[in-house]
Amino acid sequence: MELLLSELALALDARLEGKGDIPISGAAEPAAAASTDLALAMQPAYAEGLKAGDARAAVLWDGADWQSYGLEAAIFVPRPRYAMAGITRTLDPGPAVAPGIHPSAVVDPTAEIGEGAAIGPLAVIGPRVRIGARAVICPHASVAEDTVIGDDVLLCAGVRVGRRVTLGNRVILQPGAAIGGDGFSFVTPEKSAVENVRESLGDRQETRNTAWTRIHSLGGVVIGDDVEVGANSTIDSGTIRATSVGRGTKIDNLVQIGHNVQIGEDCLLCGLVGVAGSTKIGNRVVLAGQVGVNDNITIGDDVVAGGATKIFTKVPAGRVILGSPAVEMSTQMEINKGLRRLPRLYRDVAALKKAVQNDGESD
Repeated sequence: MELLLSELALALDARLEGKGDIPISGAAEPAAAASTDLALAMQPAYAEGLKAGDARAAVLWDGADWQSYGLEAAIFVPRPRYAMAGITRTLDPGPAVAPGIHPSAVVDPTAEIGEGAAIGPLAVIGPRVRIGARAVICPHASVAEDTVIGDDVLLCAGVRVGRRVTLGNRVILQPGAAIGGDGFSFVTPEKSAVENVRESLGDRQETRNTAWTRIHSLGGVVIGDDVEVGANSTIDSGTIRATSVGRGTKIDNLVQIGHNVQIGEDCLLCGLVGVAGSTKIGNRVVLAGQVGVNDNITIGDDVVAGGATKIFTKVPAGRVILGSPAVEMSTQMEINKGLRRLPRLYRDVAALKKAVQNDGESD
């Protein structure tokens, strides 16, 4: 994919200085940039690399003297990291799946395929599936019966979409994502030890586990517009009502969302997050890597949970939390300081105990 530097600047709504007719086919770090690459030197610390690379044009910080670095042109953006979204979007050609249905794909005759949609090699589309306009279904992806897929959706290679799932417009599912598998929901004929332990917080009583019986998942999954789900992440179907993910939420790789969970809009769930069943998460919530969330609790809007936080109880809106169990981040930092001081405190107490003991013996 190649475009002129002036076209890229226009797409970014950025200020261009110098030659606008330089062809750009990629982006690179300054020292590794070829002549057709746009060098990304958005901070002064990266500028020296421009002399080692062959870039003719670069993205620079405001006020930089681009000519002093031997460049023929430069683009200036007010917020460099935000500009990265536009640069990568403009230069990304997307998956190479031709519009239409590949001869090796299996498409049920009852499925409805929207205008301009692309169904790749060895993809499988089940009965009564509806696929929107310009959707791209990559090789080896499968879509089960009665699923609805919106416009401009991208299902990457190996994606598995189960039955009765609804995907909004512009949803992206990265390779290996599995949406709509059965929830992990089982019951015993009599009250199990797990139920007793949960109620008593430790006493299993005399109850023994008997054979586990599956509770089937009838609710499906509903995913809103502009949601992205990372590679090998899973979202389980609801038991009766659908598991849901709100508009604009982004889910990283290797994230597990349990059955009946409700996630709000514009949330961010980082890698290895696990959310147990029937939990409700508000809007604009951020769960950092390895956060674990208990079942049947509520997390309010605008909550931020630091890495490896374990959330066992309700979290009020706007709270910033950390630790296991989760507490306010400032409290957890004090706990961490206290833990680091424990060896010194132990030595002090031991010395004090010895001094008191010696004093008693001298009497």
